[in-house]
Amino acid sequence: MDIKAADVAKLRQMTGAGMMDCKKALVEAEGDFARAQEIIREKGKLVAAKRADRETSEGAVIAKVNGDKAILVCLGCETDFVSKNAEFQALAEAIAEAAIAAFPADLEALKACTLADGRTVEAAVTEQTGKTGEKHVIVAYETVQAPYISAYIHKINGKLGSLVGFNKAFDEQVAKGVAMQVASMNPVAVSADVVPQSVIDNELKTATEKTKEELVKKAVDAALTKAGINPAHVDSEAHIESNQAKGWITAEQAEQARQIIKTVSEEKAANLPEQMVANIAKGRLQKFFKEQTLEEQGYQMLDGKTPVKDVVKSADKEAKILCFKRISLAD
Repeated sequence: MDIKAADVAKLRQMTGAGMMDCKKALVEAEGDFARAQEIIREKGKLVAAKRADRETSEGAVIAKVNGDKAILVCLGCETDFVSKNAEFQALAEAIAEAAIAAFPADLEALKACTLADGRTVEAAVTEQTGKTGEKHVIVAYETVQAPYISAYIHKINGKLGSLVGFNKAFDEQVAKGVAMQVASMNPVAVSADVVPQSVIDNELKTATEKTKEELVKKAVDAALTKAGINPAHVDSEAHIESNQAKGWITAEQAEQARQIIKTVSEEKAANLPEQMVANIAKGRLQKFFKEQTLEEQGYQMLDGKTPVKDVVKSADKEAKILCFKRISLAD
């Protein structure tokens, strides 16, 4: 069937697909534009299925705020080249606009939302995969609802963004700084009292094990030093063999070190002071809260030491951080 160039151009304008794809679709559809569009859509689904296991480490994170509601969405792709394409950026923006308009509850609900051109978000993403031959996927979608919301997108790469909800409007620059803090420092929660119990349990377990290991190592190092052996020369079997080959320790010292390490480790591990271990572990947990919760973190836009909660309080005594969300393609 003879397909006119004008018809190919028309289908390309309708679908955004490549010229050759449009021509092939029109030939297969025998000139039927509706059928040709469906063929191109199906091609997009086929490409998407073939590339389903590909990694999408590039893309765009977009934030939208509308009154007391805000969304954060990330459209991912495979390469930086595609992520910077105007059509890709336009699709990401269209998805964000649809999200803030409908404010869907979750990612699956967002996929069913309708764009301005009538397509569903899911269909538009699949079609874009077909056009570029590169996997496209909505990597993440987050929402925040609060009396006052500040948003931040890292402009250098556009792959990192955050939303922070406050109980009231206050200093815009401080609020934006807190959103930047969330983006850069990736806190686990607003404050210690809302850190998930599973996270606390895991951190306490890790802190306890680390404390026990350090106390055992301290006892072993002391015993090795007393025996005239440098602990750094025998801190692993590989080091023992290497340092013996270099002549830094003798075969007798190597064997003596192995015996000291085994004996002292077992004895110390069996007789660790439980209360001391618990106290040190709790201290480490408090340090975790200070470093990993938003309110306690040092405010990076000031001196890196003043807690974020104090900066917010200085700007407005009544202002409080209620919640935050963060999306990063780099994590």
